[in-house]
Amino acid sequence: MSNPSGATDLAPPDDQPESPKPQRDNNSRGLRWTPQGSGRAWLFVAPVLVALAVVIGYPVIRAVVMSFQKDAGLDPATGMFVEGGNAGFSNYTHWLLQQCTLPGGGTEACPTGNLGSQFWAAIGITLLFTVITVTLEATIGLGMATVMGKTFRGRALLRAAVLIPWAIPTAVTARLWEFMFQYDGVVNRVLHTHILWQTDPMWSRFAVIIADVWKTTPFMALLILAGLQVIPNDVYEAAKVDGASAWQRFTHITLPLLKPALLVAVLFRTMDALRLYDLPAIMTQGNPATRTISILVVDQVRQGQNSAAALSVLTFLMIFAVAFVLVKVLGANAVATQEELRRKP
Repeated sequence: MSNPSGATDLAPPDDQPESPKPQRDNNSRGLRWTPQGSGRAWLFVAPVLVALAVVIGYPVIRAVVMSFQKDAGLDPATGMFVEGGNAGFSNYTHWLLQQCTLPGGGTEACPTGNLGSQFWAAIGITLLFTVITVTLEATIGLGMATVMGKTFRGRALLRAAVLIPWAIPTAVTARLWEFMFQYDGVVNRVLHTHILWQTDPMWSRFAVIIADVWKTTPFMALLILAGLQVIPNDVYEAAKVDGASAWQRFTHITLPLLKPALLVAVLFRTMDALRLYDLPAIMTQGNPATRTISILVVDQVRQGQNSAAALSVLTFLMIFAVAFVLVKVLGANAVATQEELRRKP
């Protein structure tokens, strides 16, 4: 209708809802629209959650259930094949306490050579490989990323060449280094030595570490390089004007600003190293000195799946504990890091 002055009244009727107004989000700089019925967003997330539950949740739950079941086998009293049954925590005590079940009942310390007696040794070997390889790969990868981050002719070719070891399948890499570390292989001929790289306890571990560092260092360098490229050049220029040396710029600018990316790279590589299987299994062919926890799981699967499930659960808990320490204590959280950077003015 019209007002007394003759102008048209454009106010909406009372019975019509007003259009939604933009609301300011405290976590963003601009305005965003708050849609009505946001609860329907779960309809879009539900397929992903179902897929994750099937792919990740079911295997984990199934492994936990199997870990409390006995392995099927022959009944020593009747000689008949019988299924397992409720095992309680016996599968876990078998590994943690290294106790083996006697045919007539009861338990005793697992004899030497039994897989149950190798649990803590496999844990120690796995942690040894993880600490040494991740430390070397982070150090060498930082140096490689620093070089690749500079501007020079042939930089693209260098980056492509550096990624070749990482692109090669792990099984192929293991077979390649196995040939090189044979008694009459390239390494002994070049070094003029007669080392048994595949059977000697110390040298076989050293060979696996070399192969793993050669294989995975490019991955660390790639992640660290991504973190280096985020650092603005203006910070380095200002430091040069203030008279800071190259070492001072590296320790006071590069390392502090690179810490989030470096910790994320260490987190990813640590979880991968704790699952190390291919390299030692192929290179040393079952040498007990290089038997990691993953190799022990595969060997146990051939003897009893339920006991292997308990070992898999213990491996999962170990990896989860290490990841929790890196995320909560050291701050290796990629999501939180990006969120903090976005909130900065």
